Order: sequence, then structure tokens, then C-alpha cells
Amino acid sequence: MNTKAFNPFTGYKDLMDYLIDAGQRSVLYWDVMRQRGNQYLEHMAETVPHVLQFAYEPILDGRTLPQPVNYGMVRIKPPEGTVIEDLKRPFVVIDPRAGHGPGIGGFKADSEIGEAMKAGHPCYFIGFTPMPEPGQTIEAVIDAWGAFLERVAELHAGAEGKPVAIGNCQAGWALMMLAAKRPGLCGPIIVAGSPLSYWAGVRGVNPMRYTGGLLGGSWLTALISDLGKGRFDGAWLVQNFENLNPANTLWSKQYNLYANIDTETPRYLAFERWWGGHVILSGEEMQYIVDNLFIGNKLSSAEMVTADGVRLDLRKIRSPIVCLCSKGDNITPPQQALGWILDLYGSDEDILAAGQTIVYAVHETVGHLGIFVSSSVAQKEHQEFSSNIDLIDCLPPGLYEAVIQKKTPDAANAELAGGDYISRFEQRSLGDIRAMGGNSPEEDRCFAAVARLSETANGLYRILLQPVVRGLATEPMAEWMRRVHPARLRYEIFSDRNPAMKPVAALAQQARSGRQPAAAENLFLQLEKNVSDWMTASLNVYRDWRDRVMEQTFFGIYGQPWLQALLGLKASDDPPRPRPGKEAEHMALVDRRIEELRAKMDKGGLRAAAIRALIYIRTPEKAADERGFEMLRRLRAEHGSEKSLAEFKQDLREQYCLLRLDEHRAVELIPALLKGHEQDGPRLLEMIRKIATAGGPLGEEGQRRLTRMETMFAPRPQATRGHARF
Repeated sequence: MNTKAFNPFTGYKDLMDYLIDAGQRSVLYWDVMRQRGNQYLEHMAETVPHVLQFAYEPILDGRTLPQPVNYGMVRIKPPEGTVIEDLKRPFVVIDPRAGHGPGIGGFKADSEIGEAMKAGHPCYFIGFTPMPEPGQTIEAVIDAWGAFLERVAELHAGAEGKPVAIGNCQAGWALMMLAAKRPGLCGPIIVAGSPLSYWAGVRGVNPMRYTGGLLGGSWLTALISDLGKGRFDGAWLVQNFENLNPANTLWSKQYNLYANIDTETPRYLAFERWWGGHVILSGEEMQYIVDNLFIGNKLSSAEMVTADGVRLDLRKIRSPIVCLCSKGDNITPPQQALGWILDLYGSDEDILAAGQTIVYAVHETVGHLGIFVSSSVAQKEHQEFSSNIDLIDCLPPGLYEAVIQKKTPDAANAELAGGDYISRFEQRSLGDIRAMGGNSPEEDRCFAAVARLSETANGLYRILLQPVVRGLATEPMAEWMRRVHPARLRYEIFSDRNPAMKPVAALAQQARSGRQPAAAENLFLQLEKNVSDWMTASLNVYRDWRDRVMEQTFFGIYGQPWLQALLGLKASDDPPRPRPGKEAEHMALVDRRIEELRAKMDKGGLRAAAIRALIYIRTPEKAADERGFEMLRRLRAEHGSEKSLAEFKQDLREQYCLLRLDEHRAVELIPALLKGHEQDGPRLLEMIRKIATAGGPLGEEGQRRLTRMETMFAPRPQATRGHARF
């Protein structure tokens, strides 16, 4: 606030200017509320309400499948000037059905879909209608997605790689379920802001995970579904999200519109069109989600089995998995997005034994929705994932972190990196995931107690109350309950259906024509902003107090030894939840694979020697750089490689495993692989050197290894010169 002495003449003018400005802003604000209400009614009257900002054509309708679901797939038409390359693998974006309608993955030009098309990839989008099909289940939904991905693969049979699937938020865990059920279905999987380990978090930071316990389990979900005549209103999920941040819900979002009414209206209405587009889930779907995921937390411990008898073990996924999360996300914190890795794997070697490639990226500040809608995230993380998806697909098994840095003029071979950033995929360990924080065994026991209590309470509800509730519930009553839900009512009540809002449009037109905004330095305008800051701070204090009370209450109740014992939990030294064991079949498969690899140690010829040497040189760097991969791509094109990207990926993984199995013997056998191809040594060595150093000078150990390879690839005078191929 301006601290200069108060001038009564200037102060009077400031007051008059402020009153005119505030009055006009008030009228314009309520006109935006009227527009929002009308927009809501128009949007919900559409057959398939969505906020997708790209033109599209329908490909498949899930309602025509043997198990009908309310999902469908469309092909995105590229905007004018965007060139799509037929040989590039397609991207398929799947939006969450978590209370809102579809389209958030293509909400803006700078989006997941937009960035994939800028990189030349064909794009598809999987969305849904507002109402589920009768008896629709989660398993039917993921089976439908499988059919959609099969269709995309058929349409792009000549592409260099299987389709890339992106699952946003809750679509992410469902996509992982599908990939565990059908491991070879698609190419790399990107799960953005997706919770996979629901109990995980840090005390004092992640309060949403306590909700199930404080409500006594999942019986309330069953009650709401029964009152809704077998349907669960997604508006309840939206309300849960809004409760997390009361300052934004009750004040900041609306005040930002009011304070910037002349510029903020289009952005506000565009977002509210999606935020207010509530959808419905079937009771079966919602109960499955709450019992198995939110409260049961069964996905990351391989405890879920499908109706047709398939165990959903995420270790079976053969596609590279990319997890994008953020420290600023209070809905899916990094612990919930990445904790499944610790749940499934006891050591880094276990990841290698499973042959799994896992990449994660942790944003420092962006919130949950920003992962999908922020232009800055789309132009950085999603842009880099799209342009480097083939590199990700070729990464050897292991755990990696995507490190994305701004391109600078002094960066080595900067021209090899497309866009404004350079991506490196640096090797990490399970210790790096643990360092982000998580639950102690005692805290996990509390969540396990909630899961046990939920089963009991839900069982009692189904026996004692459910028959009565279902007998009293009617379709008109269920529809009335949805109509009067506060999350819906606040839209409709300010539309033109309310007679009191009809004069607002004319008043707003007058306000716009005679608009007189107050000067930025206006004393009373500064006072208004200070009051707004005070309101925000006060609501944040309330939120922090409420969250502390929730946390203390949760652990105070479920941390009681007698309650845990009553619920059937064993002694405190037992693990509170099972760690999935190693299946004998998989262990036998690993043993057979090791024997097969040992037999191939001295086989493969020139190509195997080159790839083995390159991996050997780069191993001390513990990172894959996009510049090296781009150099490799160019050299393969220049020298006419006869193998496809998928075949190259297989060769790369095989040589990496050979080096991990027995590095000394694998390196000593390189001259044997070169036998008969000695004339190609110098040319091949030059290619290896270019690729290995494309990302910058090697470290001391890397340089020593390169020198060693130079002696092995040295030319022999008696040999005749040939042509080296990668």
C-alpha cells in the first residue's frame, strides 16, 4: 500500500475513481457468472460434451463393442501447416474420467496432443460420454481401450514402433492395468499425474489420502451410488478436489476474475467449461476404484485379479513407462506417482531382471491440472517426450530420471537437439525414490487398518441398509439429487433461467461502453488487493489447521494397537501389506534368458561389436543424451541400416544385458566379433566416437574406455576395405 501522507483532494478523486471502477467490475463479474451458467447449460445439452480444441473424425465407438462402454476414439486432424509423418509412431491420449468431461489433453494448442503433432506424430484421442452404459465396469473400459489401441496399430502398421499411449490422472492407472494385462499391446506409456500407490505420501503435506479412513471406508460410496439409482455423480469427486484448496475455491479464483475482468474472461470461461462439465460413473466402477485403489491400494502390490483370471502385476509391462509428476501437485504427489516402484521392486537388480525401463520426471512447482493444461509444461516436458520417444523406447532396462535443460549457445552439438531444450535420461536407483519421502511401516499399518475396516463397514452396509436404500431410491429422486448438487447448482442458478439475471446483460453492456478502470496506483485499489491477500492468507491458515486436525485424527484412531488387532492385523513386526513375491515361472524364465545370453556372447558380428563398444564407452556416464541418439539416427540413415528401430532396440538391450552379465568377457570378445570385418574397423570406430561424444566430452573413465576400443578397432593392413553398417 502507498505509505505517503494522505492528500484529501487526491484521496477524494481516488475514492470516486475506485467506486466507479468497482461498480463496473461488479456488474461485469456477474455478467460473466451469467455467461458461465448459460455456457454450462449449452455444454451439458451436447451429446458428447468436451473441450477438445482440435478438429477430429470418429474412428471407433465403444458402445458397439461386445461389452459396451461409454468411450470412443477419434483421429485428430492436424492444424493447417502441421506436417504429419506417416512413418512416425502414433500417439493416443486418454483423458481421466474423474468427475469432469473429456478434452483436457487437447485443451490448448500447446498441449499433449499439440506437441505430439508438432513433432510429426499422428494423434488419436479417447474420450467418453456423460453417462455410463448399463452395468459398465472398469475391466470393460480397459478392454475397450485395448481394442482402440489395436485399431490404431492396424492403421499405422508401417510406422517405426507401436503406438504411444498417454494416460492423464486416473486414466494413467487404468492404462497401467491394461498394459499389465496385455504387455505387448503398445509402445511407450506416459502416465501424467497418475496415482499408482495410494497410501504413499509425506506427513503434513498430503491430506487427501486420509479421506477414506475419516469417512469410515467405502460404504459411503455405495450409499451415494444406491441413492443415485446405481450411478455415482462425478460432482462429488470434483468437490473433493476443491476442498483441498479452499482459498482458491472460495476466493482467489473468483477474485482474480473480478480484479482482471477486462482481460481474464475468455480464459476463465474456457476453463470453467471443462471444470463444470460433470460426468457420471456407474456404481460398479466407482466401488471398484475405491475398494481396490483409493483404500485397498492393491494395484502396486499385484493383488488385483481380473474377472477372467489375469493377475495385474505391473512388473509384466514390457513397454517403457514414463511417469510425469510434480512437487506442487497436492492430488497426486510424487510419492503416489512413483511409490509403486518401491512396492514392487526390492533392488535395482530386480528392475533389470524384469527387463523394465522406467523413466520419471519431477516438476518443481506446477499443480495437478498444470501437468495437463499448462503451456509451459507442454512446451517443455511433453515436447521433449514427444520428440525423444524413440530414444525412450530404446533405453536399456533400468530406472532413469528425465533431466531437461534449456539449450544454451555453448552446449556441445546443440544442433542435434530439436526445440529449446536438451534432454538427458540419467540412471537412478531406488534410493533416489526413497529420498523423496514416504510412509514408515507404522504409518502403513494405519492405512492397512482402514482397508480392513472398510471391508467390514461395507459388508455391514450391504446387509443391513442397502436393501432399504435401493428400495426407496427412484430415478426422479436420483436426477433431482444430481441437479441440486452444489457443484452443479452454482452454475445453473446464475444462468438466464434465473429471472433475476436477465437485467445483468444490459447493465454489463452499459458498463463496458463506459468503462473507467481505476489507475494501478489508486489508493483504494491497493487496499482492495491487500484485503484479498488477507483473505487468501486466512483461508490458507484454516486449510493448514484443518489438514493437521485430519492427520492427527487419522493416526490417533487407526494407530491404536487394539483397533489394529481387532481388525485382524498381525504383530507390529510383520509387514502391513504384502510385497509381491518372485514367481517361479518368471525366475525360471530369467535363468533361461541368462543361459541364452551367455551362448550369444561371441556371436553377432560387426553390428554386435559396434553396439557393445558404444554401450561400454557410455556406461560410466550413466546417462543417455538425445544428441547422441540423434547422431546415431543420422548415421544409420547415412549408411543405410537395414534393421528397423524395433530390431535395433532388441540388439541394444541384448548387448546391454551381456555387459551387465559379464562385462570383462563381453569386452574381451569384441575382437572375435570383428573377425573377418577388420577393414571396417576405422570407419566404425569413427561412428562410435561421434555418437559417444555427441553430448559433450567424455569423463575420465569414458575416455579410457574409448582409448581401449581404439586399439580393438585398429585397422589391419592385409584386410580389404568394406562398408560398415550400424
